[in-house]
Amino acid sequence: MRTHDVLIVGGGPVGVMLAVALADRGLDAVVWEARVDDPEHSRALGVHPPSIDLFDRLGLADDLLADAVRIRRGIARSGTRTMGVVPFDRASSRWPFVAAVPQDRTESVLRTGLARRREDALRRGVRFVGLEQRDEDVVVQGVGDEGPVVVAARFVVGADGTRSAVRAALGVDTRARDLPDRYVMGDFADTTGHGSDAVIHLERTGVVESFPLPLGRRRFVVHAGSERRPTAPVTADVVARLVSDRTGSPVDATTSTMTSAFGVRRRLATRTVVGRVVLIGDAAHEISPIGGQGMNLGWLDGHALETEIAVAVKRRGGRVLDPTTFARFEAGRARAAVRAARQAEWNTALGRPVGGGTARARDLALRAVLRAPSRHVLASVYAMRWA
Repeated sequence: MRTHDVLIVGGGPVGVMLAVALADRGLDAVVWEARVDDPEHSRALGVHPPSIDLFDRLGLADDLLADAVRIRRGIARSGTRTMGVVPFDRASSRWPFVAAVPQDRTESVLRTGLARRREDALRRGVRFVGLEQRDEDVVVQGVGDEGPVVVAARFVVGADGTRSAVRAALGVDTRARDLPDRYVMGDFADTTGHGSDAVIHLERTGVVESFPLPLGRRRFVVHAGSERRPTAPVTADVVARLVSDRTGSPVDATTSTMTSAFGVRRRLATRTVVGRVVLIGDAAHEISPIGGQGMNLGWLDGHALETEIAVAVKRRGGRVLDPTTFARFEAGRARAAVRAARQAEWNTALGRPVGGGTARARDLALRAVLRAPSRHVLASVYAMRWA
């Protein structure tokens, strides 16, 4: 049985980017992905400057940015008033913007980059079943179209999402916190006139977040109440009506290409390293999609991990594992996940429905922050320069 340097379980954007980075370090890394078909929905959208740095190092930034909308500022509005602007011009000297790229396009860029390095690195249709850690490697069991699949690897990385089978196999618990907030979202033809600006409408009835997409489209994310007040079924008509009612901008429901609904949960794994197995991305930390940090946080997990794995493999071919090998990685990424979760929850709280007095106080405070030099610090926070 062949022993790979690294087996990555999960062929989404986080797992594939790590595989590309490890290939560039000369390591034998393969990816198992249960899905056979490519994703067709945009889901995650924003690629932040630290992540663009990673794409650039891998020679993939030009492909990523070719079709991207470059969001150079976010505008906060309440009713007809503009409360302030968050400019991204100082968030990065090279990438003074957040790139709006539909996730299906981002994944395509990464898969193409991996195939250029090793055509058979991504193995589709293989579902992870279990693993057994040994002194010098990990034996991993899977199931493919033709039956059982068994391989060995010096190290295994679980990048298999919020319902991680790898995390379950390790017996790792999570600390979960469910918030009552519920959101609906949809992609529509953009008739707002906002161009490449992101616009956050902080209305008394709840926030509407508005982000430009390529090809003249726009995504709207709308606070739709709490679990105590169930929302109507998610249709294009429902999303369009909520956006129009709150912002005054008409939205043509017939132009919708996607609608969805989601809740807000914080779920942090109690451990992300167990022997030779490491959890990254949503397998390690599920945070609110509000703020667009999740996918980027996973990429930065992988960036921190690749160096540690490369060093470990060079140590007698990875056969000997120092128990402290991943200690710094685990502690550092745990801190980053907590910061991201807190920021996401602050964003969520800011967008909840509020009464008249609270709304006025909130708007006054935001205007003061967004019109002071501190807005540049805020821009760096949102652009994930801390991560």
